[in-house]
Amino acid sequence: MRDDLEDVGVNDSAEPSIGTLIGRRFGRRVALRGLAGAGVAAALGAESLTTTALAQSGGPSTLGFKEIAHTLDSTQHVPEGYEVQVLIRWGDPVGTGAPAFDPAKLTAAAQEKQFGYNNDYIGLHPLPANSKQSDRFLMVVNHEYTNTGLMFAGLSGARAVADKSQSEVEMAAVGGTVVEIAREGAAWKVVGDSKYARRISVNTPMEISGPAAGDARLKTAADPGGRKVFGTLNNCAGGMTPWGTWLTCEENFNSFFGGDASKLPDAEVQKRYGVGREAAYSWWRHIDRFNLEKEPNEPNRFGWVVEIDPYEPDSVPVKRTALGRFKHEGCTSVLAKDGRVVLYSGDDERFEYVYKFVTSKPWNPNDRTANKNLLDEGTLYVARFAADGKAEWLPLIQGQGPLTAENGFATQADVAIKTRLAADLLKPTPMDRPEDIETNPVNDKVYVVLTNNGLRKPDQVEAANPRARNDHGHIVEITPKDGDHGSTGGTWTVFLLAGKPGQDAGAHYPTARPRRPAWPTASMVPTRRASAGR
Repeated sequence: MRDDLEDVGVNDSAEPSIGTLIGRRFGRRVALRGLAGAGVAAALGAESLTTTALAQSGGPSTLGFKEIAHTLDSTQHVPEGYEVQVLIRWGDPVGTGAPAFDPAKLTAAAQEKQFGYNNDYIGLHPLPANSKQSDRFLMVVNHEYTNTGLMFAGLSGARAVADKSQSEVEMAAVGGTVVEIAREGAAWKVVGDSKYARRISVNTPMEISGPAAGDARLKTAADPGGRKVFGTLNNCAGGMTPWGTWLTCEENFNSFFGGDASKLPDAEVQKRYGVGREAAYSWWRHIDRFNLEKEPNEPNRFGWVVEIDPYEPDSVPVKRTALGRFKHEGCTSVLAKDGRVVLYSGDDERFEYVYKFVTSKPWNPNDRTANKNLLDEGTLYVARFAADGKAEWLPLIQGQGPLTAENGFATQADVAIKTRLAADLLKPTPMDRPEDIETNPVNDKVYVVLTNNGLRKPDQVEAANPRARNDHGHIVEITPKDGDHGSTGGTWTVFLLAGKPGQDAGAHYPTARPRRPAWPTASMVPTRRASAGR
């Protein structure tokens, strides 16, 4: 995430934060399962840790390479026997007909056919093997944001002001890319003439589905029906469905809109999402749809999870509003015991919440088309972590509990569009910037990565967010009840506190355990998180 896009937190919830809960749960003498070392004791104020607590479970590391030395220099280091290979760079052609990259003469038309700028999520979707190519994948890549001052000659600084043509280049450079990659011997290459190659940008036509589709708050001059939208932006992390579609997540969308937010018809709602703060880009000065005074509903059309089918290059991406509108960081899927699909997602901002969505129906492994609209029906939940170690998933269903018309939630569309405000009423646990959430297929546990929160004060510390000024972050482990991701109960503990052992936090890296390959079963491709520039 780009630092100047990161909100400082707009949630004024009085509920105990995760740090306070950790303090209440573990106290000063309780052994911390999964945490070890003097640094942890110092971080949580523990007077002693039992021998059992200090013991690490498991045997020797199962990693298949020798660890490299801890180094900080200008060279990219990899373990012995490995090498780094650049597959594709900003401006490289995507598919046939793309013009050559010229950094001195950037155009929006060219950028729409070239690899985008800044990569966040990288996913691999397998293609059927044949006798000539035993390793083939579709690689999907998010292009989260642009660095205006680096892209264009003559501009500098994080807040560089772009003109209209430059803004249009930036709009074409975000979104995502689908390319086909194949292995030839020990090397990988991009298949230049692949029929699957595709760019997704702010200009790509998309559909809106689910409870918010057609709602008046999603209607604009360009889309009076509220069911069509152009593009996606600030795509941070993502996921893959069991049927092989790509889920890309819209995060800090508010930073792209400018103008006087006080004139918005729902100014208080937009304030909860950070809309109306100083825009990080110049788009709103030149493009009406990003000007709040000219298109006040446009921000409501972002902040969603977008489903894209990489196997169907002509298919229309769909914004799945049943999954809620917030600053989605990732969308990790796993199956409940009854076959329903469960999607975990964090709202990546200080003091925001952890969510999961459970589909109403199970997925059909034998009929891919039957899963086409599976993500339009289901229940969205928000997490509450209690000091006694219980984890509870609270349903965000209109008409249940405080989600009533009297409180501003007359329809499920209200819940979908105003998810943050709906969640506030249920009093979930404010977290330290929830980012990636992953599940372990061996033990069915869930790992929530909390990045940092330098704004948390000592009186806001709680069990699941144990440190004031949490600069280094930590990981919370959730154990679903009966090992079922579809359940609404479970337990939680602190899995890891990051930082310098004995000082900042006490980092503990558990012994690696063998892992079953997640679906779809395929050889995994060694890739890296690519840099923004060439």
